[in-house]
Amino acid sequence: MALAKMSVAEVEQFLRDEFPQAFSGDDITIESADGQTCLLRQRYSERMLRPGGTVSGPTLMALADFAMYVVLLSAIGPIGLAVTTNLNINFLRKGQPGQDVLAEARLLKLGKRLAVGEVKLLSGTSPDPIAHVTSTYSIPNI
Repeated sequence: MALAKMSVAEVEQFLRDEFPQAFSGDDITIESADGQTCLLRQRYSERMLRPGGTVSGPTLMALADFAMYVVLLSAIGPIGLAVTTNLNINFLRKGQPGQDVLAEARLLKLGKRLAVGEVKLLSGTSPDPIAHVTSTYSIPNI
């Protein structure tokens, strides 16, 4: 795959301008993005918990989908209409309350019209993933 077409700062600015409802820059941080991989951190908040004190599935799915969008933007540039066509998530263990959630995304294949990737979701400093995600994005013909 080619080098990044957008830096972290450029991706952040694009998201603030074009997708502020998902990226306000206060709860999710893009720690790295290089056109092949990215690392996002969602700061812990009690809003992410479900009854029973575990990180909710919708929180994890949203973060994984967002991580795929970020790694894709870093690879293809500011193409806002790239959209998720498939997302599969396997919940592996409980996400711990009080811990940030990390999303490590990587592109597996970048084609002209489709991109396939995977995301590993981690809780705090534990090396054991709490969920594994595979996802496909459609890239518009521009």
